[in-house]
Amino acid sequence: MIVALTLASLSLFSLLVALWPFGPYQATLLLARRLHQFPPLMAKPLVKAVEETFAICLCVYNERAVIQEKVEDLLRLRAAVGGSLGIHIYVDCANDGTADILLEYADRIDLVVSPARRGKTYGMNLLVRRANASVVMFTDANVLIAPDAVSVLRCYFADPQIGCVCSNLTYVNADRSATALVGARYWQMNEWSKGLETDTGSAIGADGSLFAIRRTLHRPVPKGLIDDIYLSLSVLLRGYRVVRAPDLRAFETHSTEARDEFRRKIRIACECMHVHLTLWPELRKLDAWNLYKYLGHRLARWVGGYFMVFSAVTAIGAMCAAFGPLIGIGLPAVGVTALSALIVARFGLGLKLWNVILAFAGNTIGVWRALRGQRFVAWNAPESARRVALVAPVASSRPGLVARFGNQKE
Repeated sequence: MIVALTLASLSLFSLLVALWPFGPYQATLLLARRLHQFPPLMAKPLVKAVEETFAICLCVYNERAVIQEKVEDLLRLRAAVGGSLGIHIYVDCANDGTADILLEYADRIDLVVSPARRGKTYGMNLLVRRANASVVMFTDANVLIAPDAVSVLRCYFADPQIGCVCSNLTYVNADRSATALVGARYWQMNEWSKGLETDTGSAIGADGSLFAIRRTLHRPVPKGLIDDIYLSLSVLLRGYRVVRAPDLRAFETHSTEARDEFRRKIRIACECMHVHLTLWPELRKLDAWNLYKYLGHRLARWVGGYFMVFSAVTAIGAMCAAFGPLIGIGLPAVGVTALSALIVARFGLGLKLWNVILAFAGNTIGVWRALRGQRFVAWNAPESARRVALVAPVASSRPGLVARFGNQKE
């Protein structure tokens, strides 16, 4: 019985660690916000704010399906601020005609077409060097941005303590599949988490859909590292705040096929773990509160799959010790068989659970690959996230415009 209780305790502890970023972590931030007074989202500048200038950077590979609408959206963003927005686009040796479409805009944008694949990190570093604005924005090809984005950012960067501003991202095609729904629901929690982190000092990392940093805080991203996490954490390490701006709105299409999302999770986890390994000598010197937020949210998410596996193994061991191998192994086998039947039957709950499992598995494999030294230098956009035309679902910002992301489920 002692063995069974010990294994059960280990199982519950491991499960708690794996699930810490998905509820318990947020509860600690809510408690901290209630007990302690943190700096406001934006502090009033002590002196007249410097008039910032803005540029936006975009790296693309094969994005023929969405690139024209994306560049038109960027041009509308520029028009909304009277033309004072630099637009810099790098094409990573695309072979689907993406560059040909962009060449039609070459007189209105700064376009770099690479003759060889060098990866997003190379492209973003290059574009930042070409930009001469004081604030640099970063975005992805399948993201549309509310037209007041620059005006919103200007307000936040008037606070000299803010070094990085993250957007409020909405996935607009959650009804297309179980994969998109699970991804969209997870992202809603992620946005809530970043808001709580901002309320309690600083958000721990941005995402690549849309974020902005002071150009003076930029440092070149090493090869094979994901730029959004690396740059935003670097800003935090310099002593500046990273904040989520709820009024900085961005809209994106999510992967609708499980295999696309699984591959994406592997790539992102691998790149993120390399960021951790590269920055850990600096990250471990953070103050205790920010270090807790980094470990309890970011790192725990990336390595949670290992704790989930250990929890399952020790739970089976506990049942075997308490009730014998027939029940200890038989009950999990029945559960796996039942879940498999739900997945094969394409039952909604089964598909959702399968996508959650794949998310943990993708992170686990990605971290393992990073620890073995593998790096993802080049990238391929998930095809299922590019199958619908981008039309801005920003009816409140653009009167009369209706989202057209389709209602037919895949």
